Amino acid sequence: MDDTQLMKGILEGCVLSVISNGETYGYEILTEMEKVGFSDLGEGTLYPVLTRLDKNGYISCRKAKSPLGPIRKYYTITVTGIERLEGFKENYKNITDSTNRVLFGKE
Repeated sequence: MDDTQLMKGILEGCVLSVISNGETYGYEILTEMEKVGFSDLGEGTLYPVLTRLDKNGYISCRKAKSPLGPIRKYYTITVTGIERLEGFKENYKNITDSTNRVLFGKE
């Protein structure tokens, strides 16, 4: 199995989780994801996820001048996004619990 396909399915929930902590922007999301081990995540992967989340109504985006000058997109989670995140967490836990039982014999 291609690891990138597995990762693609997980990123949406993880990005939503980061955004649920408060308004943020792309580079800050990348930094937070890198802190927890997503070291190979780049802009070319993140921004399509953000676009998809915005298109689906899970996040909202506003443009504003950053303290450093250039216009920056700031993201916040919507009520629909919070519901999506909670559903993702529940599904992820169920899948990983079942997978761990099969792969590692863990209860």
